[in-house]
Amino acid sequence: MSEENLYTFENEEYRRTYWHTCSHVLAQAMKRLHPQVKLAIGPSIDNGFYYDFDTPEPFTEGQLAELEAEMRKICKEKLKLERFELPRAEAVAFMEEKGEPFKVELINDLPEDAVISFYKQGEFTDLCAGPHLDSTGRIKGNAIKLTACNAAYWRGDSSRETLQRIYGVAFPKKDELDEYLAKIEEAKKRDHRRLGKELGLFMLRDEGPGFPFFLPKGMTLKNTLLDYWRKVHKKYGYVEISTPIMLNRQLWERSGHWDHYKNNMYTTVIDEVDFAVKPMNCPGGMLVYDSEPHSYRDLPLRVGEIGLVHRHELSGALHGLFRVRCFNQDDAHVFMTREQMQDVIQETVRLFDEVYSTFGLSYTIELSTMPEDHIGTVEEWERNQDILKAAITDMGKEFVVNEGDGAFYGPKLDFHLADSLGRTWQCGTIQLDSQLPERFELEYTGEDGQKHRPVMIHRVVLGSIERFIGVITEHFAGAFPAWLAPVQVKLLPVTDRAAEYAEKISAQLDGQGFRVEVDGRNEKIGKKIREATLEKIPFMLVVGDRDMENGTVSVRRRSGEDLGAMSLDQFAALLGDEVKEMTIK
Repeated sequence: MSEENLYTFENEEYRRTYWHTCSHVLAQAMKRLHPQVKLAIGPSIDNGFYYDFDTPEPFTEGQLAELEAEMRKICKEKLKLERFELPRAEAVAFMEEKGEPFKVELINDLPEDAVISFYKQGEFTDLCAGPHLDSTGRIKGNAIKLTACNAAYWRGDSSRETLQRIYGVAFPKKDELDEYLAKIEEAKKRDHRRLGKELGLFMLRDEGPGFPFFLPKGMTLKNTLLDYWRKVHKKYGYVEISTPIMLNRQLWERSGHWDHYKNNMYTTVIDEVDFAVKPMNCPGGMLVYDSEPHSYRDLPLRVGEIGLVHRHELSGALHGLFRVRCFNQDDAHVFMTREQMQDVIQETVRLFDEVYSTFGLSYTIELSTMPEDHIGTVEEWERNQDILKAAITDMGKEFVVNEGDGAFYGPKLDFHLADSLGRTWQCGTIQLDSQLPERFELEYTGEDGQKHRPVMIHRVVLGSIERFIGVITEHFAGAFPAWLAPVQVKLLPVTDRAAEYAEKISAQLDGQGFRVEVDGRNEKIGKKIREATLEKIPFMLVVGDRDMENGTVSVRRRSGEDLGAMSLDQFAALLGDEVKEMTIK
């Protein structure tokens, strides 16, 4: 980080310090306007800050506006932030005197040797470890926006007090805030839950919270996506399998999931034996590998599966297709020798490059290292982490380290996709694993005729298919490329006389494998075009008397571009090229 960027939002540490200080300004504004409100916590987060307050009612938009105005006043006052420390007993007494029970609880829960620090700005003091800006005057008052107020449990415990969480964001310049808010408004328009309903893709019902229903057009989209997945994986040498949705407890104990993941698994009893619905496909893949002997000549063995998995998610965490309880995971496992590890990892990254570029998605890579809850030795973990680092460094790719967030059986590379609004989504992952092959006693016969233990990677490129559909729905704002669109062409007869001609054209295009609909309603052509545009159909074919006479179709793109009249063969070639080339338009 260059010195000139130390005090800009280019510096993540400064950005978080800025937002953290904003949370204290919010708390000070709250205590000025509503002295009876109790303070909980107020951290910075990835896209701003929040503060939790104990108040009986949610805050209205008008009250948020009043808080914003008071925050701007505090910024103009240029209050100095002063840090001081107190012994535990004095700290508790200090917060008890202020009537802040949540702060008292936090102090009492600190380790015995903890330094208990406070930050004071004007008349306001808060328990905090910091760091903070040196003055409220460093914050641009007219570039602060309080964005939402939601309910939140104290310390995330549903049995504890329900608090009101106020979210906010702030920037050093007003135009940066305006740009951010414009993106938020655009994101609302692209919300996959709204588009999913408007475009007839999927639905969510109270009868099955977290269990999405895919509608006919959504199934067309989903199956087209899976057909592409299969095509790419065949190209890279994968074979496809399917493993049972439910397997017995003994298997999950053997894999380690019963000990490390049981709270997220749905279980049942069959013939007095505990079973679990699979939350991932890995153990089934182990059994497939172990079903027959293997030689070094078979390796690397690439095995893929579109497996239906179930995970118990808390109801409060459910969110459209982004967080569900039932989804299809495009798991794949590659079994290899130790000598093949770097080549296989690099080959997998190249596959990821091909897939993500097809959708116009860029990515960043995060290396997640050994968590506290892990299996295997530290030496194995470090060796495997070094192999992942070497593989992607050799490809000229950069990465950041995410300490302690690896899978319980091995380190991983997580791929964070950037969409058309610059938002990031964690979809792909490559997990290097020498533990499960050991637990399942997997073997292959080496060139020396002896038995050896393979190494494996677990990897997904799309991740949850449902979640990926949510991501690309928002990325494309529902205007899917022609190759992916549930309906590629809509025929719009101008008059009843052209209806039969439209049906004939539709049958010919359908016979060539294109997805076609006819709008045969007795409506004005302008209305038909507007509605087809709202449905985000890539191509509209307007057919009238002249088209019938000339044997042509008048072609419009959903963008409004008029391509004019052309023969059906010409149009079929145009659409066919876009589908074949998987053009993004």
